[in-house]
Amino acid sequence: MLTYPEIDPVLFSIGFIKIRWYGLMYVIGFVAAWLLARRRAAMPWSPAKPEQVDDLVFYGMLGVILGGRLGYVFVYGLNELARDPLYIFKITQGGMSFHGGLGGVIVAMWWYGRKLGRRVFEMTDFAAPLVPIGLGLGRVGNFINGELWGKETDVPWAFRVGDRVLHPSQLYEALLEGLALFLVLWIFSKRARPYMAVSGLFLLCYGAFRFFVEFYRVPDAHLGYLAFGWLTMGQVLCLPMLFFGVLMLAVAYRDRTPREGTA
Repeated sequence: MLTYPEIDPVLFSIGFIKIRWYGLMYVIGFVAAWLLARRRAAMPWSPAKPEQVDDLVFYGMLGVILGGRLGYVFVYGLNELARDPLYIFKITQGGMSFHGGLGGVIVAMWWYGRKLGRRVFEMTDFAAPLVPIGLGLGRVGNFINGELWGKETDVPWAFRVGDRVLHPSQLYEALLEGLALFLVLWIFSKRARPYMAVSGLFLLCYGAFRFFVEFYRVPDAHLGYLAFGWLTMGQVLCLPMLFFGVLMLAVAYRDRTPREGTA
């Protein structure tokens, strides 16, 4: 059994400006996405040229931040929004929703793809392997903040938090949604794959990983379990991802439409 180290969420302060670990994780994630995008943009099938990567990552960053915050507020924070219309801007009260961020990135890739004359799934096939590192780092940020803990347990890798012993569900997600998902997508996308296949695999794997971890994670207190004594909102939101992931992979390998620039 391990003891939670009670890390200060604030890395350092400069006057009234506070630099938080959680925000730093986002910055590192975006930098990693930019570096990986530069490498992928050199491939012959890439829908974006290396000189267009800066704009692509910027659009993606806007999609993550705006979509993630709006998704959290309208799925998990409607009561707070009803009490305080400015709650949507109070990012230190409540956080970001992955599913909202995903929607924001899809819109951003569609919008930027129009400027490049590319189809939306060309852009998401390109961007999908760039995302998991940021997801994993975000979960590390949750761990540092001491939030999104799992259920009580007696497994040897559990953390003692106060007088409770809990699953480190944030770290489970960091390993699965971050490291494992990155390796799967990066290796899969190194070879020429049909149009939409990489995007479909992303949805399928993330949906499966998140659905699994939700069994160990404590649901939001104001929502609780939605049905059966175990179904959470996170699992409900993963069901469309699982469905569309399987559907997109089936269509991709049925039609076998090549990626741009591949034979």
